[in-house]
Amino acid sequence: MRELSLNNCRIDKRYDIRETLGRGSYAEIFLAADTLASPQSPHSQVVIKALNVFLQDDLDSDLERTLVENFQNEAIALDRVRHPNIISRIGHGTARDLKGTVFHYLVLEYLSGGDLQNAVRKRELPLIQVLNYVEQICAGLGHAHRNGIIHRDIKPQNLLLTADLATVKIADFGVARFSVAASPITRVGTNVYAPPEHSPMTAGGSDAFDEAPLTPAADIYSLAKSIYTLITREAPRGYANRPIDDLPAAFRYEEWADDLIRVLKRATQSDPGMRPQTVEDLWIDLSAVRRIAADGEESTVIRSRTAEPQPHVARGYTPIVPEQPNFESVDEARIDTPPPTVRTPLEINIPRPVMPPAQKGRQTVAFSPYAPPMKTAIGGANAAAVAEKPKRKSRKLRAFAIFLVLIASFGGILYGTANYMRGRVNLPEIRNPFKVQTAVANTDVFLRQGPNADTDKIGLVTKRSRVKIVNSQNNWYQVDVIEQGQARNTPLTATRGWLNGKFLDIDNN
Repeated sequence: MRELSLNNCRIDKRYDIRETLGRGSYAEIFLAADTLASPQSPHSQVVIKALNVFLQDDLDSDLERTLVENFQNEAIALDRVRHPNIISRIGHGTARDLKGTVFHYLVLEYLSGGDLQNAVRKRELPLIQVLNYVEQICAGLGHAHRNGIIHRDIKPQNLLLTADLATVKIADFGVARFSVAASPITRVGTNVYAPPEHSPMTAGGSDAFDEAPLTPAADIYSLAKSIYTLITREAPRGYANRPIDDLPAAFRYEEWADDLIRVLKRATQSDPGMRPQTVEDLWIDLSAVRRIAADGEESTVIRSRTAEPQPHVARGYTPIVPEQPNFESVDEARIDTPPPTVRTPLEINIPRPVMPPAQKGRQTVAFSPYAPPMKTAIGGANAAAVAEKPKRKSRKLRAFAIFLVLIASFGGILYGTANYMRGRVNLPEIRNPFKVQTAVANTDVFLRQGPNADTDKIGLVTKRSRVKIVNSQNNWYQVDVIEQGQARNTPLTATRGWLNGKFLDIDNN
């Protein structure tokens, strides 16, 4: 096993590695600063998930190829299910560490609020707050299922919070499956949260579900057991591979206890066919618990018995996906990847000059910028030719160099000014002018004159109306109504205005 050597270095001339966050069987996770992002940007800090095939003790070419393919598939899965309540991929790359080891990496958004497992370990969460988190998880998970992705490892540790603790996002799609086709199911997940059809505890067993196709019911099982943990602050160890039929004594006599047990028992049945088949069904099953938790107050968690779970959009989210990676095997990538820049206190943001690696089959030679110039023996006609170079050419080169320095300085000033302004004012989001972004309203909602709920109502968008997004600011979108979902009965006739993003299902195509 060989860990990557990335401490105190900058990779790809952009990401300064700050600390190691974790390590798995095939990847290492680092916290990094994006030196090209504004300090006020929500993505000034990012997560670097680095594939390290050398963590495997029995690595061979077939295993290496599989790990690289799975790593690329994780990026594809994240892009396919891009959603306000699913962690976003920001970028990717191929680099090498200080020892010359080549690795592929994904750049993910950093969620500094920690995971829900840690949140409930610190304090008991109010039931209504748990249900708000569950609504967001259901919204993200339902979106993933509709796009053919089964997560397969839903648990509180993979549910991450934003810094303000208002938004939860599903993370770690490393073992996600791309379809619900009937095919052999690999055993993955965490024992107490994994359903029997792919639980590590049943590996090698001969239960009747081994040949069953993997469906969204697998994630629903894991989500139900996660709900048990979020409410009771206890892991469901006593219910590993069996339905939940009771709550700890401290919660057994709550007004909502019987309704919650009924929902969890149905969702954790061993037979996938006996569980709710969609997260929307699970959300409807929780309606009685939601009603009691709200205690008659106006709340998003009790809008109606049939209301679909609604997403929560955090600052910095965009539905636009970055360029997809095309990773190759580590051996092939080793040829062209430049080394990282080492960062030390003496260098104060000045990269250490390093020559790029040589072509395959040639020797790599390092040149020190502090060494004296190399002496070359030159004689005869060659020496005379060098001595007689026109001074005019030297002056032109000097003038050209000065011109380049001025251009670079001017560009740096413009770049710094843009970063400063981006952090101080709300600049409009730059969108691809050739791509029309559309969305569908998920409920009846009024168009507003501006990106604020306090502005005047100027129009009405009915449920299932199709709109075109023309601008955005924070979590608000300016839209043109393309097609109304149903007839309107209102004197407000405007067809362009602002909507909050939580009322829109944005098309990712």
